[in-house]
Amino acid sequence: MPPLFKALSTIALGLITGSYLNVVVHRIPRGISTVRPRSACPNCATPIRALDNIPVLSYLWLRGRCRHCGHRIGLRYPLVELGTAGLFWSCFATFGWSLQAAVAAVFCSLLFALALIDLEHLLLPDRITLPAVALGLALQPWIAGVTFLDAVLGTLVGAGLLILLINVWYWIREEEGMGLGDVNLIAMIGAFLGWKGVALSLLAGALAGALFGVAMMALRRLGMSSKLPFGTFLAIGALVALFSQGRIVDAYLRLL
Repeated sequence: MPPLFKALSTIALGLITGSYLNVVVHRIPRGISTVRPRSACPNCATPIRALDNIPVLSYLWLRGRCRHCGHRIGLRYPLVELGTAGLFWSCFATFGWSLQAAVAAVFCSLLFALALIDLEHLLLPDRITLPAVALGLALQPWIAGVTFLDAVLGTLVGAGLLILLINVWYWIREEEGMGLGDVNLIAMIGAFLGWKGVALSLLAGALAGALFGVAMMALRRLGMSSKLPFGTFLAIGALVALFSQGRIVDAYLRLL
């Protein structure tokens, strides 16, 4: 197939997937099925027609408002669709037109949904993370640079390390520093990316979280005791690990 057709197909698939991720992000934390009922305006409850549900284009056509009541539609919806399309394009640009790219796109979709849910609700639903651990292990033959043993080690070591940190923090401060949702997320990352991916995800995620926290405290938006969506930063770290394809960790190991 011509490269342009591949690129356009990838972007279109990303936009469609992003539209579904909007449903996931809104409904799963609220315990609502992502299949039924049909999508509807949150203000007037009128079901959204198919022509009004085309990713990005419908938002632009309707000028970001409900066709029936004029209620404003959040800018997050087209941004999630565009973001997912960008991630899909990055997967196929990095891994080529292959099953490896398709698996990477699935992984990116999971990370994106979890990052957004944690950012809004400080929650990482087991309904997503636990099946994703099994999915990552099952898809190992189509994940570049990671063996099944790497994946098992990444899952166990990553989860075990976070459980240890949670207990040490509770012993020192007598309060919970992280939840089990973070443990399940790092286990999911290990299942897809192996122990190297876990190591880089933790390092990059902790760095991103620290920089964000310092910036917010400097702006007086957060305090020392404020909670941060660590799952969101772990997801960012996992994306760094995915697209670096282990090169950062390998370079560091050679340096050592």
